[in-house]
Amino acid sequence: MPGSYDACCGRFHRGEAVAPTAERLMRSRYSAFVRGEAEYLLRTWHPRTRPARLDLDPGVRWTGLEVLATEDGTAFHSAGVVEFRASYRGGALHERSRFERVDGAWTYVDGDFPGA
Repeated sequence: MPGSYDACCGRFHRGEAVAPTAERLMRSRYSAFVRGEAEYLLRTWHPRTRPARLDLDPGVRWTGLEVLATEDGTAFHSAGVVEFRASYRGGALHERSRFERVDGAWTYVDGDFPGA
């Protein structure tokens, strides 16, 4: 679908807008992993848990994203959880990610790995 990257995540990655929900932030962060946008990933990481740097593995080929569940994380909340499965060539990552607002913008805090 032409323009789908801009409609979904491009404007967030460029800093023209912020994700309105925790789920939209999680989806935009997945897209950033796919595109190698480490700067965006760091910018949307909660200051309390943000690493000093992020080295993405260029050999990982992400192949799909499935949102399994969401808890809170809307415009009416200050925190939320998104459970997802992100597939990559050779496997999948299953995570329950926690998000919090910082100065009105959603940020990724950390996550647990169910079944790990």
